[in-house]
Formats: sequence, structure tokens, C-alpha cells
Amino acid sequence: SSGINAEWPLPPGYKLYFEHLIMEETFANFSKFGDTKSTGKELDNKKFSKLCKDAGIMGKLVTSTDIDIVFSKFKPKGGRTITIKEFGLILDELCVKRFPKKESLDEKKEAIRTLIAGKGPKTAGTTKTSKKGATDRLTDTSKYTGSHKERFGADGKGKGLEGREDVIEDDGYVVGYTNKDTYDEAHQD
Repeated sequence: SSGINAEWPLPPGYKLYFEHLIMEETFANFSKFGDTKSTGKELDNKKFSKLCKDAGIMGKLVTSTDIDIVFSKFKPKGGRTITIKEFGLILDELCVKRFPKKESLDEKKEAIRTLIAGKGPKTAGTTKTSKKGATDRLTDTSKYTGSHKERFGADGKGKGLEGREDVIEDDGYVVGYTNKDTYDEAHQD
């Protein structure tokens, strides 16, 4: 029972069918996360823990240790993954601990399924660019010297092609001549 309230009368069993589809969707989202070859039919302990954390199952009442214990309890002997069937059984066991104030077991099962409904893996804040120590020093363009210095402007932005290639000026002067265009000023009559 994932809190689906249809406006039309549904035949018996349809609500359970929709709940199962929603549960399968969440299961597949986490199963395929970070694995392009995944079929979405199996979930390992690492991804299951991520599911519990991202969906809000893990917290004060349900710890990561609880998650690991219940995963080990329901995974097949010698196996490393669970299927949607074991996933449902695990949720049924975790709902008792996650929702102790709910009256009936059915309410607890509905609450945990509502919690995971339509969830996907969170990626925000998982990897941040380090700006400490050596990284800070190595990415500061104002400290670059030699040919590297020529590739960046005063603001630290790259110059692109202009910074990588020597542009040859065809004006008749030797490269590096500093008194360019001053002959007429110095020899006036």
C-alpha cells in the first residue's frame, strides 16, 4: 500500500499491483545506478544501503547496522544480491522498526512503501572539487611561469589558441624589438 488513492473503483488486487510496480521502479532505479550493464533485477548490499539512506528509511530508528543485518538475513546463501521478492520481505521487516507508532502491520507496510515510492539515487554533494593544499597552489594561474604563463590572461582565464601558438606579425620588425614605430618621431626635421 503505497498511498495510491484512485478516483474510480478498482477491482480487488489492483492496488497491490500498482504498489508492486512502484516498488519495482524504485528497486530498478537503485539497481542500475552507476552500472550500465545492470538489468535492474538485482540489488547488492551497497546499493541497498544507498536506497535506504536516500529514501529516508535509515535514520535514528534504523541504523546502517540494521540494514546490513536484515540484508544478510534475506539474501540467498552464498549470494551477494537480492531480487525484488527479497526486497519486499526486507521492507516488511524494516517497517516494524522504522514505524513503531503505527498501529497495525499493514499500516507500517504501507508507510514504508510510501516512503520509497518513486525514489531514485541522489547524487548531489557526493563528490566535491578539492581546494586544499596542493590543488589550490597548482590551479592558481597567477603563479604560473614560462610558457604556461603565456596561456592565461591576467584574470586567470585561458587565452585559447592565441596562448598556444606563436602569432607571426609580418610588419618588418625583428621579434621582440621594443622601439617599434618610433623612427619617424626620433628623426623629425
